[in-house]
Amino acid sequence: MQQVEKKQRENWGSRFGFIMAAAGSAVGLGNIWRFPYLTGMNGGGAFIVIYLGCILFVGLSIMLAEFTVGRKTGLATVGAYKSQNRNWTFAGALGVLSGFFIMGFYPVVGGWSLAYVFKSVTGLLAAPEAIGDTFVAFIGAPVEPLVWMVIYLAVNIFIVAKGVAGGIEAAGKVLMPTLFVLLIFIIFRSVSLPGASAGLNFLFKPDWSVVTGQTFLAALGQAFFSLSLGMGCMITYGSYLNKKENLPSNALTVVSMDTAVALMAGLAIFPALFAFGLEPTQGPGLVFVVVPQIFAHMGGGIGMLFSVIFFVALTVAALTSSVSLLEVVVAYLIDEKGVARRTATYVASAVMCVMCILSSLSMGVMSGFTVLGVGFFDFFDILTDKIFLAIGGMLLAIFAGWFMDKEELKAEVTNNGEVSFGLFEAWYAMIKYVIPVLIAIVAYSGITAIEQKSLMIFGLLVIVVSAIFSKKL
Repeated sequence: MQQVEKKQRENWGSRFGFIMAAAGSAVGLGNIWRFPYLTGMNGGGAFIVIYLGCILFVGLSIMLAEFTVGRKTGLATVGAYKSQNRNWTFAGALGVLSGFFIMGFYPVVGGWSLAYVFKSVTGLLAAPEAIGDTFVAFIGAPVEPLVWMVIYLAVNIFIVAKGVAGGIEAAGKVLMPTLFVLLIFIIFRSVSLPGASAGLNFLFKPDWSVVTGQTFLAALGQAFFSLSLGMGCMITYGSYLNKKENLPSNALTVVSMDTAVALMAGLAIFPALFAFGLEPTQGPGLVFVVVPQIFAHMGGGIGMLFSVIFFVALTVAALTSSVSLLEVVVAYLIDEKGVARRTATYVASAVMCVMCILSSLSMGVMSGFTVLGVGFFDFFDILTDKIFLAIGGMLLAIFAGWFMDKEELKAEVTNNGEVSFGLFEAWYAMIKYVIPVLIAIVAYSGITAIEQKSLMIFGLLVIVVSAIFSKKL
């Protein structure tokens, strides 16, 4: 069995296939659903500048570190840490838990996006003033959103069960180019609308007066969420790479593609938003309430067409990312527990489905049932975005900078000297000294500023990680 798994890990069919799969992992709801509403809530251009800084100085460095650790060990996140230092097994387990908990609510939103593809042609846009009420009624319903969630999750199961090359890579080669084409199509229409320039000003003229400590926390959290960092995805994908791949080049390409999609999502939404005089600070409902109103204002078949295209793009983006999240858990079961891929996929998905049911019902019939003061959907979101991902990235930086041999890291990053990487010393210093402190400061300020419930959640994190560590996974 060990030999079979080794073949799998060397089975990215091509560099293009890997880039599409890794970029697909990074590109997801974080880019098209989350990035626009966070931008709207945090002042537009100022948030984008801070976000780009987080991407450049933190995200890119950790992306390269995750690829390096994954390829060097040839193992998914738990095995990667354990093979280098068994005392760090808990950090790998935290990555698996992150992917697991994100998949406790991610397919719910993926199901919403899939449902809205069909709702766009069945009367959603007929009454713009009722779109908000329609969304609230839909997500609060006990059955309909669950049906769409199950359909969405089933597509993930189909792709991951087919394996690395036959499933994940093949899907990435189709889905990522499709996403770019769809977004470009929407952008051309959005920026051509009368009054669209106000939306461009909102995006690209920073208003620093609106910046607070929470802006930095939101930007850093978005960088991790968007790039799929701190959750084991890139370590797992890196473990399937061959030794000839140029890791710095691949990391830069993936980060650039992910950032491009986030900015494209902003260009697709905000010019049209301002053109029709709609409010940009709508929070998570921006994509499902305000964006359909944009298309409704376009009128007739044109509005319906663009609505379908947009929600197909949103579903595609969600799918490329959730596939990698499922793969993190599946790879753990394969590597550490010796479970066959199909069995691992079905078992992990079944548990995730139960979590998603709780998340979905927490919007309606179970709204009165809370965990540490919040519903299941918000609990999984806060636990990962505000805590798990940032701490996971910090632990990776500490591990790579302080517990792995510098020369071995350099040999891995440069393919034993065959790849030129003049910034190695700067990257290593960032990983070892700067990033752990930066993340710790931002995460601490964010945790202490978010009400008592988040402190309780942080305490739960410590308990969970300690329990995992004590079991010596």
